[in-house]
Amino acid sequence: MSLESDIRSLVESMSMELYDISTVSEFDETIYRISVVSSEIENGKRKPVSLDACAELSHMISPLLDTNPPVSGEYRMEVGSAGIERKLKTIEHFKLSIGENTQITLRQKDKIKGILKKVEDTKIFLEVGGEEVVVDFGEISKAKTYFEW
Repeated sequence: MSLESDIRSLVESMSMELYDISTVSEFDETIYRISVVSSEIENGKRKPVSLDACAELSHMISPLLDTNPPVSGEYRMEVGSAGIERKLKTIEHFKLSIGENTQITLRQKDKIKGILKKVEDTKIFLEVGGEEVVVDFGEISKAKTYFEW
């Protein structure tokens, strides 16, 4: 098994889903960032991930990284919620964001804002002003979820 699949198993054991793993450099420090979302749905939306759940997951993942370092040299691991407003880069990200407010920028620069309803193959289905709009994943240049105040 790969490190990512081992981490995914630990995440899923805590009723969460792995959203993303990235290695970033901030202020001359390497950070191995693990982002998660809840797998529990309430009123059509994902429940929030608590700080305690992130801390517990961090303690579970740490020994795994001690035996299988994800990067060479020194790094810091961060485990956190993917957040309310986040970039959608993959089909899987879209699937994990069903029911949320979503803004999509198409390659020809048109913008679409609506509620993400479903994902089928490479088709993204949004409800925009009471109507269904279907966008092919390949036509998207940028996408993100957003919170409406």
